[in-house]
Amino acid sequence: MSKEYTFIEVSNQASIGIIKLNRPNVLNAINRPMVTEIVKATEAFDRDDSVKVIILAGNGRAFAAGADIDEMAEAGAIEMELLNQFTEWDRLAWVKKPIIGAVQGFALGGGFELALCCDVLFAAHDTEFGFPEVGLGVMPGAGGTQRLTKLMGKSKAMEWLLTGDRMSAQEALHHGVINRIIAKELLLEETLKFAHKIAQQPSLSLRLIKESVYKAVDYSIYEGMQYERKNFYLLFASHDQKEGMRAFREKRKPNFKGE
Repeated sequence: MSKEYTFIEVSNQASIGIIKLNRPNVLNAINRPMVTEIVKATEAFDRDDSVKVIILAGNGRAFAAGADIDEMAEAGAIEMELLNQFTEWDRLAWVKKPIIGAVQGFALGGGFELALCCDVLFAAHDTEFGFPEVGLGVMPGAGGTQRLTKLMGKSKAMEWLLTGDRMSAQEALHHGVINRIIAKELLLEETLKFAHKIAQQPSLSLRLIKESVYKAVDYSIYEGMQYERKNFYLLFASHDQKEGMRAFREKRKPNFKGE
């Protein structure tokens, strides 16, 4: 599968789909072809019934140290509007399976935005996050202002976005941007361990839980609860609901089939 791609490495490890950014010589700076490949690989894993969870990581010293500035430095406003490059990023939000991010080194600019597209995010101790775009005369454009604000609130997000300062892994953990800090040498191993744990769960439940949580971010509590309730009822049409409850009553391990 990896042979299809130039800027990423793709592999499948026992129900876990792994995507690694692979431009280590430029600290995995994100260019448009790389985004196209990330979206293509993620959607392929989303359609693959053998894959339960997706991991997004980076080769080398960094997860991604920003966007490829050479692509944009001389662009005009109308050119950027017509290109409408961020519509590809939007497709990552449509992926139904859990995406687990494993980041190290730098997650800056577009790299930070890509990390924020993950549903769960683990970081090495040395990771630095940030949106340096303000120092380039621009701002985040692939969801950075929106996702960071939803995670940490208006006041703190404003501070990081207006200054362009770097955020340590410890600060990111404190503000709820990441889930946990892991020793650099154990980052992928621990992320895989967590992914395998999630992959044991019934895939329809995972899918509808993810949908419901994201509705909670945007909906009122009442609207969110109505959405949650419909998904709860929907799962009673699944084999895995019947199997899970039978196994509980029979005091045995359930055999989930993802249907």
